[in-house]
Amino acid sequence: MGSKKKRKHSQYFNDESSLEGSSEAQQSGIAATLARLKGPDIHNQHQESRNTTHNPAEDDGDEWTVVGRGGKKRKTNNYPALVYADLHKRQSSIKLVDLQNLVLYCLANGTSPQWIAVRHHAQVKKAVVLFVPGLERGMFNGSVALGTSSGSPEQHPKLSEEHGPPVNGNAFQNVPSIIATGLNHGISRTHASPDDYLPVRLTTESLPQPLKPLADCFEYVWPVKAPGDDRFSKVYSPLHHMLNSQLPKSQDQKAAEKAVKGAKPVNDQHWASKRTPITTFIASKEELRENDYVLHPAWFDPESEEEDEARRRAGARQTSDLGWVDTQVADLGASDGLEADSEQGSLTAGRTVLAMDCEMCTVEGGEAALTRISLVGWDGEVVMDELVKPDKPIIDYLTRFLLLKANPKTRFSGITPEKMAPVITTLADIQKRLLDILTPTTILVGHSLNSDLEALKLTHPFIIDTSILLPHPRGAPLKSSLKWLAQKYLGREIQKGHGSLGHDSIEDSRACLDLVKKKCEKGPEWGSMASTSETIFKRLSRAPRGGQHPASSAGGQGKTGAIIDHGSPEKNFGQMASFSIGCSTDAEVVQAVNRAVAGDSDGATIPGGGVDFTWARMRDLEAARGWSNNHRYDLIQMDTPLSQPDNPATESSPSELAEKVAATVSCISQVRASLPPCTLLVVYSGTGDPRDLARLQQMQRTFKQEYKTKKWDQLSVKWTDTEEQALKRACKKAREGLGFVTIT
Repeated sequence: MGSKKKRKHSQYFNDESSLEGSSEAQQSGIAATLARLKGPDIHNQHQESRNTTHNPAEDDGDEWTVVGRGGKKRKTNNYPALVYADLHKRQSSIKLVDLQNLVLYCLANGTSPQWIAVRHHAQVKKAVVLFVPGLERGMFNGSVALGTSSGSPEQHPKLSEEHGPPVNGNAFQNVPSIIATGLNHGISRTHASPDDYLPVRLTTESLPQPLKPLADCFEYVWPVKAPGDDRFSKVYSPLHHMLNSQLPKSQDQKAAEKAVKGAKPVNDQHWASKRTPITTFIASKEELRENDYVLHPAWFDPESEEEDEARRRAGARQTSDLGWVDTQVADLGASDGLEADSEQGSLTAGRTVLAMDCEMCTVEGGEAALTRISLVGWDGEVVMDELVKPDKPIIDYLTRFLLLKANPKTRFSGITPEKMAPVITTLADIQKRLLDILTPTTILVGHSLNSDLEALKLTHPFIIDTSILLPHPRGAPLKSSLKWLAQKYLGREIQKGHGSLGHDSIEDSRACLDLVKKKCEKGPEWGSMASTSETIFKRLSRAPRGGQHPASSAGGQGKTGAIIDHGSPEKNFGQMASFSIGCSTDAEVVQAVNRAVAGDSDGATIPGGGVDFTWARMRDLEAARGWSNNHRYDLIQMDTPLSQPDNPATESSPSELAEKVAATVSCISQVRASLPPCTLLVVYSGTGDPRDLARLQQMQRTFKQEYKTKKWDQLSVKWTDTEEQALKRACKKAREGLGFVTIT
């Protein structure tokens, strides 16, 4: 029987599919397995439902296979398809990274997706991703009215399913519906059901009129969880999470990371260093304020801001009559011009750089008081290392528990009664010495220096804080510990006493200094997300184009990409794309997508055949719904207030909203209709409604600012557990996005 099996390979190197193999045996992942268990009918139905120009008759010749002794021929179909099996149960919603991985799997031989099966993925020639903020789940279940003011099921048809009766009168049914906390906000439920994470089949009969065209373009609507942090009620940028890809790791790198306890060492073997002067990394006024620093008077305009800041400091008990001092810096430009006088290429740019770390203990009244200060110069030599006697008696030398939440740096001071017994140096003595040492040309380096400077009762304008310089992987307000940063970026273990010996402030100061030196050597992007991730455009540029063998891709041209957006997309991610096209309306976005996919007719800018990957954003619906404010939607944290604190988020009338939704859906349909065969189309909303979250975040910020300087009855905003729970619910709602996927 084996002698009768044969297969032609005349187009092996002329087709991308030959690089991956076209056999279903090569498909991996749970989704592919379940799809095969479901049987071939799903694929056949999916193929019949898609409106493509593909003609199977054109496949004559090299697609025939001899099967069995009788020599009967059957024709194979290598056309790509997305297949979802109803047998597949999920434990969580898919995320934006899952949509990104789907694109990389089809275009760059990435990891096989586990939430959906892709048949013959190597046959996918192009991918188009549309970011459409403004679409939300409530439009599909009737909780957001489209076309009328009433929300009855007769006027707002729900999505239909084939798995039993409605749940509590809702047309989202058992499997695979998204009920309650999924696509339905009308039902309050504490715990989500696994059914909430499954896609819902789209039918024209069940959709409101403005959404009906989507049923002709896509088979399912998927719940997609937006990036964020529920603990801190943050929603992160869906743009960044789609266009930034984690750097692939080799098996050796993965094995090495598993063998390391604690922070995984950063891999900067292929990092392109860019020497940068230290002045580039001085914290800005906004960064200092956000991280609870007491600002130096040099930051303020004497005519308009200095008086207000003086009143604020008086209310916060941070004035000179209470022991606070400011370094002798008249204005921020006092050290300008030093770069020209310094040696060319000098990292210090003519400045004096000092790293500082302090140790504190608890005194009577529960306050943290300075007990040790260490200063280290740029060359690593100790400039100052003094023990300091507090004004009040010490009641806790290690401060393990008392100030843990207020000031985590004071847990393990390493100070003992024996060490403090002969000390007579006071805080005033240290302040006097520091005023002589810290000049207008001095840059102060440290880790979370705000607590050190508060213990010193001192302000200085030129600060480099390693907790800001090297941000936490999950973003603000989280901060990485100095011990973690030293292990990850320096390969050094510090603070190994675990409290028995306490922290060594000189060791900590040198660690901060070495982190800053390495940042200056490597460049501004080192230690940020850019050191552990890359843009999807860069990732695709390493993937071979059609007709290229992987072995020769290093010398050939990789896959190309285009970014299309309102405004000027050539900035930021547009710099990494092969082409960027600016638009002012969604209609122009549709035309730009057609141009990017097909190429210019004369090849003037975009070569004929177009690019392999296109990312585009439609913003008309977002603007109409008030989801953005001056297009600040791209911020890592969507914290722009869009409505008044005492009023719920406003919305257009149902008829106006229906008109805007219909226009956006029409643009999506036009893009879908214009795509060539074997093109992956992904549409995602990014988030749910972010307006309540933005409103409550603004209230919380106002409360925190006023609480520092005002009494409770003087606060303009009260923040209680009621507001805290409302913030958590708003964050959950804002993270409920949706998505659509298909192959043309």
